[in-house]
Amino acid sequence: MATTGEVITYAQLDAEANRLSHVFRDMGLQPGDHIAFCMENQERFLAICWGAHYAGLIYTAMSSRLTTEEMAYVIDNCEAKVFITSPYKSDQAAELRDQMPQVELRLMVDSTIDGYDSYEAAIESRSPEPLADRIAGTDMLYSSGTTGRPKGIIPSVPPTPLEEAGSGVGGLGAMLFGFNEESRYLSPAPLYHAAPLRFCMGIHIAGGTVFVMERFDPEDYLRLIAKHDISVSQVVPTMFVRMLKLPEETRAAYDVSSLQACIHAAAPCPVDVKRQMIEWWGPVIHEYYAGTEGNGFVYCDSEQWMAHPGTVGSAILGIIHIVGEDGEEVPVGEAGTVFFEGGSEFEYHRDPEKTADSRHPNGWSTLGDVGKVDEDGFLYLTDRKAYMIISGGVNIYPQEAENVLTMHPKVDDVAVIGVPNEDFGEEVKGVVQPVEMPADDEAAAALSRELIAYCKEQLADVKCPRTIDFRAELPRHPTGKLYKRLLKDEYWADAGRSI
Repeated sequence: MATTGEVITYAQLDAEANRLSHVFRDMGLQPGDHIAFCMENQERFLAICWGAHYAGLIYTAMSSRLTTEEMAYVIDNCEAKVFITSPYKSDQAAELRDQMPQVELRLMVDSTIDGYDSYEAAIESRSPEPLADRIAGTDMLYSSGTTGRPKGIIPSVPPTPLEEAGSGVGGLGAMLFGFNEESRYLSPAPLYHAAPLRFCMGIHIAGGTVFVMERFDPEDYLRLIAKHDISVSQVVPTMFVRMLKLPEETRAAYDVSSLQACIHAAAPCPVDVKRQMIEWWGPVIHEYYAGTEGNGFVYCDSEQWMAHPGTVGSAILGIIHIVGEDGEEVPVGEAGTVFFEGGSEFEYHRDPEKTADSRHPNGWSTLGDVGKVDEDGFLYLTDRKAYMIISGGVNIYPQEAENVLTMHPKVDDVAVIGVPNEDFGEEVKGVVQPVEMPADDEAAAALSRELIAYCKEQLADVKCPRTIDFRAELPRHPTGKLYKRLLKDEYWADAGRSI
């Protein structure tokens, strides 16, 4: 169900997915072929996923925030033979017409433009009955591109009859979060991201009801929980922050007691934010650390987190290894690159170098994050290795300062990055999206001093920004990931240097 009020029954979803699977098969696509689609959160989205899944295809849902150049790159890189989009992306769809030579069929839902056939017309003439001898498809999603070109991530899964295919997130959700036919799941994030897409399809497998928001709004999210008796939802920490910054009377106006599980992931959650959310909603907050790659899964519930504040959990898929710069494991409590042993195999599509870079000589794999484990085996993430700042030979992980500054009442969003410094190589810079932009340079300077002092009250000087710039909006992905690469590129380019 879309939160616009549009309702799609299971019978309607299954029939549309079957019709679409016939479209794919009639044009000659076979299990293992690729399709791509790009659209906002809307009613056809999940039917397209299931249609491709029923046909045994590899389906790539693309971010609706990509530039035309980025979209063309992904369509070409994943070797898509079908591209589906919506009027929301019509301007870019028109630009793409001559930039995807491998695509044999272009469809648009709800409308058409030159070069695109009607999605509705294509499925209308097809049978709603299942294909014979169905092979299960799989998604191949792309990393958000926070540190360069997006990488297509394809799991190593052998062809499996649809009826015998594992339930994936559905099974995990049933085990950890109680997914069942009574579940009422609210999805506030873009469906093209791995977690929202897989959680929605997992709820479908369990037989529950999915409610999809067009976009996240903190008060509207609370209203929908109360209105629809939502029992489970999946969010990112920036959504917690935005809800916590609502006026107290607004937060108190909505009954969220129907929630049995609220799951968060995708970005580190500041300790104070997590603690406040547990105090507000009770012990229904669950956290996991994993990637689209599926090479490991780390999890904790509220009770485990309260016993280990700041943890992202302990491994329930794969074995964690913390590895130093020399490639050797470090002692308990020391930070290093987080590797997993024994999780699912994956590769980066058409990029053997990136695949090799993610591997340890022992065969373990990493997502590029830095962290440490305690004596009980609980993992604590420090930051991404690519974001580490080296200033005067000191390693600084900017996530610490970001966690502090994000809780300041005058801060809406914040990024901490390393920028050029002639003496130290790099220095710590804060880039802040304030709740209210300073009126002039004097006000900006005063707010900058206030924020730096606030940070220094809680962290060592070396970890805090030396300077702060203000922007109306930071380049944060709706999935919660911050495009620090875009910010860093600006500052290093201004200095006439590359990173």
